[in-house]
Amino acid sequence: MTSATPAPVIHPSAVVEAGAKLGAGVQVGAFCYIGNDVEVGDGTSFGPHCSVQGPTRIGRDNRFHGHCAIGGEPQDKKYAGERVELSIGDRNVFREFCTVNRGTGGGGNSTSVGDDNWFLAYTHVAHDCHVGNHCVFSNNATLAGHVTVGDHVILSGFAGIHQFCRIGSHAFVGMGAFVNGDVPPFLMVAQEGYGKPRGINSEGLKRRGFDSERIGAIKRAYRALYMSGASLEEARARLADIANDSADVRAFLDFIESGERPLLR
Repeated sequence: MTSATPAPVIHPSAVVEAGAKLGAGVQVGAFCYIGNDVEVGDGTSFGPHCSVQGPTRIGRDNRFHGHCAIGGEPQDKKYAGERVELSIGDRNVFREFCTVNRGTGGGGNSTSVGDDNWFLAYTHVAHDCHVGNHCVFSNNATLAGHVTVGDHVILSGFAGIHQFCRIGSHAFVGMGAFVNGDVPPFLMVAQEGYGKPRGINSEGLKRRGFDSERIGAIKRAYRALYMSGASLEEARARLADIANDSADVRAFLDFIESGERPLLR
């Protein structure tokens, strides 16, 4: 580290184990704990009372507010102490009391979070989950184990996602919705017992630069799958026709055909 490179700033009350590696300009607040086999990229900061356990890799310019618990052991009775990891990308924000667990040996060994996500207070990312980029998890949104979340997904407050489910890119899950099946890309899900599809996330798509032609094709796909009264196989055939002229609908159809959980319908 050269004289021009800012050294980490560590509060006197914090504990940083000898095996931790902190990048340039990392800030570690009061009463934090940074464990062995933790790597933290340049410019990342930790508010008071955060804990990070390894093996965990954290990228640059992340912000962890007070009382985050990152890289803890998976909440899985089958976990037997095997080496499992957590990786977090760049420029994420984790607000107060967020929890993110490492993976399990039987679930792929790792949990991952991409770049530019916002995790508001009390959100939870369980073992073996994989979160994409540019997502927003509102307060108390929770992922059970083995959940995959695409890019630009919004989970509203108190939303809960069942284990092994997938949430497609650009989906919006409403406040308090419980999701126990795969949510295709672009959909909106509303609270009604377990969450039910309630149209596409058109406002979010407009904000991300989708033009009227792209949104129109996605709407046609939604109507074919959810409003036509067709069987799933009949709807797939209709989606295949629409997908010939729309890469978005092709992604929608590919998502539907690749899942292990039942489709939320």
